[in-house]
Amino acid sequence: MSSNPLILIADDDPVVHESLGLYLSEEHFDYISAYDGKSAVELFEQKKPNLIILDIMMPEASGIDVCKSIRRESNVPIIMLTAKGEEIDRILGLELGADDYIVKPFSPREVIARIKAILRRFNEAAKPEQNSTVRYEGLEVNLDNYQVKVDGEVVPFTPKEVEILYLLASNPGQVFDRETILSRIWGYDYFGDTRTVDTHIKRIRQKINCEDHAYALLTVYGVGYKFEPGQ
Repeated sequence: MSSNPLILIADDDPVVHESLGLYLSEEHFDYISAYDGKSAVELFEQKKPNLIILDIMMPEASGIDVCKSIRRESNVPIIMLTAKGEEIDRILGLELGADDYIVKPFSPREVIARIKAILRRFNEAAKPEQNSTVRYEGLEVNLDNYQVKVDGEVVPFTPKEVEILYLLASNPGQVFDRETILSRIWGYDYFGDTRTVDTHIKRIRQKINCEDHAYALLTVYGVGYKFEPGQ
């Protein structure tokens, strides 16, 4: 059995598979191909790839639906492919838990660089560390199992939401600007829309229910965000 990372390419365009497949092979990645959403889910369940490259527009099931289905059971890294101008779908994909997006047409070398960066970050996050859990009264964020508990109850979080909350909660009182959050959480110099951070923060606030607890996830206007543990 190969020890190379396995990449699932899910796209209905054969050219994408050919171009990415060539570069993946040169970089010692193995890959498998799905040409529709249904096949993508089936291959994911059968082969358990290390990362998924997922086109938004596919027959049988859209990339958004595939992402949603996979996130019900796995934190596997997902890079979404989107056509220029599909901003709403792109943001929705990130909200559902995609790790990154790439706009078509793209450079295969850029995709390979993104894959390496995401896998490196993902593997580092999976390593056990002494301080992988932060706790406050009514809140626990565990980066080992990507689990958040509010008042002792597990609350569903996407991987990115867990990582953002862990970053802020493990550095109480420290202000992080949007660009820093994007870079730290997405694992490289991210050139995305900083509104993605705002959307994630909004969803985190709703889930951890700050109004009923001493802690707070605060906006520092003109700068970014910080976590205040309260008294």
